[in-house]
Amino acid sequence: MNDPQNAYRELHDFQLETAYYQSLGALAGWDQRTYLPAKGHEHRARQFAALAKLLHQRRSDPRIGDWLEAAAAAPFMQDPKSPEAANVREWRRAYERTRRVPEDLAVALARAQSEGESAWEELRRRNDWEAFRPYLERLVRLTREYAEAVGYQTEPYDALLEDYEPGERARSLQDLFAVLGRETRALLDAILGSAKQPPAGVLEGDYPVETQARVVRELVGRIGYDLDGGRIDPTAHPFELSVGPGDVRITTRYFPNYLGSALFGAIHEAGHAMYEQGLPAEYWGTPAGEAAGMGVHESQSRLWENAVGRSRGFWLYFYPLLQSNFSALANVGLDEFHRAVNAVRPSLIRVEADELTYNLHIQIRFELELALFRDELSVADLPGAWNAKYREYLGIEPPDYKDGVMQDVHWAGGLFGYFPTYTLGNVYAAQLFEAAKADLGDLEEAFARGEFAPLLTWLRQHIHSQGRRYQPRRLIERASGNPPTAAVLIGYLKKRFGNLYDI
Repeated sequence: MNDPQNAYRELHDFQLETAYYQSLGALAGWDQRTYLPAKGHEHRARQFAALAKLLHQRRSDPRIGDWLEAAAAAPFMQDPKSPEAANVREWRRAYERTRRVPEDLAVALARAQSEGESAWEELRRRNDWEAFRPYLERLVRLTREYAEAVGYQTEPYDALLEDYEPGERARSLQDLFAVLGRETRALLDAILGSAKQPPAGVLEGDYPVETQARVVRELVGRIGYDLDGGRIDPTAHPFELSVGPGDVRITTRYFPNYLGSALFGAIHEAGHAMYEQGLPAEYWGTPAGEAAGMGVHESQSRLWENAVGRSRGFWLYFYPLLQSNFSALANVGLDEFHRAVNAVRPSLIRVEADELTYNLHIQIRFELELALFRDELSVADLPGAWNAKYREYLGIEPPDYKDGVMQDVHWAGGLFGYFPTYTLGNVYAAQLFEAAKADLGDLEEAFARGEFAPLLTWLRQHIHSQGRRYQPRRLIERASGNPPTAAVLIGYLKKRFGNLYDI
């Protein structure tokens, strides 16, 4: 164990084998959320529990500590930006966190997450909050235990954030949402008072699901999603999942009388997928081949969905494809359609929210999560608190649980701390898009010609290829030239909607 290079090789091989086990778990997760038979969920939960036990044992194996100690003396550690140094740093971080978590807690949490998500799918359809509540209460209790086990400096929620966006803290997020929320609500008030309102109902009508699926497949393929290395499937809640190199999958959901969900859900998930497909395959299974964080991941999906997918240049190129496939759009002009896909209206469902109000949906969830883990709110009181915040921030109130507190899969799957990464992604996306325009010129003109490769190549160079060499905020600063701030996103939103609404 005295040879640093040999120690690193042994550590690398061990971690790579662990990554293969993890990728099998990813495949099982995709199956659970797409085609798993209804009677198979109980067995799948046991599978996940068994896998969680195996992965926990491997990730906390004492040999990892020995290998890390020896590898620290390797020459490559002199360059902290080298892939090997990044791997050692991130493996050490993961090892130190994992070994603090008791094995029985890791197994119990994995099983609760699987059972919670399976129960959510059925109970949401039935609008049955009381039946779902025990699942959520167990998940909150176990997640609190997890936060205490891994540790934190200031508060439990910080421990949860660390799993999704390393280096992020609850206090900095509160500051971010205070500024962004205030500016968003002021802009929303101005928009709602504008006389120039977009047409209603353009995205509603006769949109056959089979045709939607064909159009979506063609559209995401043209913007850069490698369909030979992926697939698109229907699901209850859209997601992207990477099994491994050459197998990066996305899902969306289809409604026969509404086009927007499938369209923008697919573009969003394709943004995630293009990130995964752009990570360096030669480093797969190691931090150097992984995404920097979920905020960075969401920056890719939100950038493609909004900055690209809601731009006029994008639809100058793609609208003929839609008109030739959907008779409902035969008499709808390009400008009318473009204004429709950028319509701002307070709504109940996060994944179908417009670009402006989306961050208010995230702010609500973040504040509720924070209250839960500060012991300021109980699970039993979540529905009332949820409805109160929707009244306060968006002026609307859910009529039921399924479109209210039960609408997202995240809490059912135990993903507490994930929601803020969507808004961080919007902040990052605004800065990255401005930086890309500065380097590449008028991107809207390129989109109108069907040229999406220059932007994707720029993102591959500045974000995808970097893996986890840098923490998220540092990565964005290097790519955009400035530390992340809400100011760029606020400026972008004011310009886009100011032009659309004459305000």
